[in-house]
Amino acid sequence: MECIGKEFVRHEFRFTPAKGKVVNIYRETYKCPECAISEEHPDNQTFVKAPVQEPLIPESYASESVVGWAMHQKYQNGLPLNRQESEWKQQGVPLSRATLANWIIYCAENYLCHVYDYFHRQLRMRKYLMAAETRVQALNEPERNPETDSWMWLFRSGEDGLPPILLYHYTETRAKFHAASFLQGFSGYLETDGYQGYNNLPDIKRCSCWAHVRRYFTDAIPKGKEYDYSLPAVQGVQFCSRLFDCERYSKAKNHTAEQRKQFRLEKEKPILDAFWNWLDQQRPNKGTRLAKAVNYAQNRKDTLMTYLEDGHCSLSNNLTENAIRPFTVGRKNWLFSASPKGAASSAIVYTMVEMAKANDLNTYKYLTYLLSQRPDAKMSDEQLEQLAPWSETAKANCQN
Repeated sequence: MECIGKEFVRHEFRFTPAKGKVVNIYRETYKCPECAISEEHPDNQTFVKAPVQEPLIPESYASESVVGWAMHQKYQNGLPLNRQESEWKQQGVPLSRATLANWIIYCAENYLCHVYDYFHRQLRMRKYLMAAETRVQALNEPERNPETDSWMWLFRSGEDGLPPILLYHYTETRAKFHAASFLQGFSGYLETDGYQGYNNLPDIKRCSCWAHVRRYFTDAIPKGKEYDYSLPAVQGVQFCSRLFDCERYSKAKNHTAEQRKQFRLEKEKPILDAFWNWLDQQRPNKGTRLAKAVNYAQNRKDTLMTYLEDGHCSLSNNLTENAIRPFTVGRKNWLFSASPKGAASSAIVYTMVEMAKANDLNTYKYLTYLLSQRPDAKMSDEQLEQLAPWSETAKANCQN
């Protein structure tokens, strides 16, 4: 038989499993052939050793690619270290979860922390921030039971048109002074949920989240009664939804901050006035979900109206809620941190991962890029700026 032609049949995607390799690193030594050695002056000979980068972790065979992959797997893909240990074993590599944890903590404390501190300084220079917090369990905290809740905070930049900044922050408690300390030096608007720990922070105007108000009214609707507009809970949801409809329209029109402010005063302010008048007329039974929704809104009236002052302010805290979700999803898999150092290091690495995602970078490439640069305390802000995910250098090295 002779081949007389060919035709396309289909596409097939084929996968090659990851492979690791051991790399031996050598350093050459050079001498100057012009320098003569004599018995009288044996030290005249000049020797020079080629420069070589210090190891990522002293006395360890860890490389930035391996540590970056362990970070990517845990903090991007939610794969706990015990499962990673099994994966490495399948490839014939005896990497224990304790070793992986120690590598992550070391790199977070010695390298990534300097980039984190730079992001923190940049964040406090912004004028519009958002915040949220969620529980985390950290074992071996001094003078605390292992079952006691600790907290992971998320602070991020708002809708200011600048590159997004997101920082996780671990603390043992939810006390107000933690937020005050982290935000020290910041002056501007802060969008949050209903937690009272953000009240009366110096130089900060607080904005409350309308998505939380709508959620309370939604929870108060009896099952199957979502379209019964005679129910006060359904009416409360409708008021909130009209505000969100206005916001979507304004966004679709690409309004500037000033145009957005004017649009809100013209279209949303009348809805708000009608909502507060309607709310004052409600007399829900004490202890009911509707009573909780009414009280929640009434107790936050002033901060729920703050967003009208500036077009950069957000109607809701949904950006922060979405940004903290990867942590809450990952927490279901790895359950807890073994130590406060581990929890603090997790906050740093989560920050790097979410910063990469927010700036459209490949998270694994960005983590390995940061580790390969070995950030240290001697770096200036200009040098650290080149490591930020919005820099042209980072984009060139870390985009998909």
